[in-house]
Amino acid sequence: MMIDWNQIDSVFLDLDGTLLDLHFDNHFWHEHLPRRYGELRGLSLEVARAELLPRYAAIEGTLNWYCVDHWSRELGLDIVGLKQEVEHLIAVHPHVVDFLEYLALLGKRRLLVTNAHRKTLGLKMARTRLAGHFDRIVSAHDLGEAKESPNFWTRFQAIESFDPERTLFIDDNLSVLRTARAFGLRWLIAVLAPDSRKPRRSSDEFSGIGDFSELIKPRPDESGCDLVARLGKPGSIS
Repeated sequence: MMIDWNQIDSVFLDLDGTLLDLHFDNHFWHEHLPRRYGELRGLSLEVARAELLPRYAAIEGTLNWYCVDHWSRELGLDIVGLKQEVEHLIAVHPHVVDFLEYLALLGKRRLLVTNAHRKTLGLKMARTRLAGHFDRIVSAHDLGEAKESPNFWTRFQAIESFDPERTLFIDDNLSVLRTARAFGLRWLIAVLAPDSRKPRRSSDEFSGIGDFSELIKPRPDESGCDLVARLGKPGSIS
């Protein structure tokens, strides 16, 4: 994929499904949490899952859906503690660190823009050590609106003065990308393989990538050295 980096100042990156393998979250919400919920109430996994899935769906896309405190109150369980039980499944997608380093070499402002709750962020940043690659980390919980809401973007721009015409936003959630597009963000990319255990998706609405190697373009810097070579990898572009 060809990107004219001269037209981009800032890069906004989602976390779950974009930088991190969504398998952790899918496993937690559809397998681990129902199992623990069922154990607490004497239910089979199937019955527990049948009780929980409609409750998820009822608030999906809202801030409460992403709020570990909400689910702890609703279910009477320590959600963060349960996530720690399976934190070994937290994994960074291929070429993510390469891409973040590439953006730094290009001089782009790098922002993590996520719906994840700060408690979940703490767990995942401790596990992946990605925090140092960002100029700023923004949680939707700081702004009181999920990224699916137009209000999020208005509030976000009030604290981070960015030009929508010169901002690249990468996310695996098409609903979020649609809201960003409506707000005026020009450069939008969908991650088509958010969960490594599931087939790659397709999107007719947005440009898409399978992994971040598709966005790393070899080019010489001021010293004549190849930027990708400086990252220690043979980058390619399609």
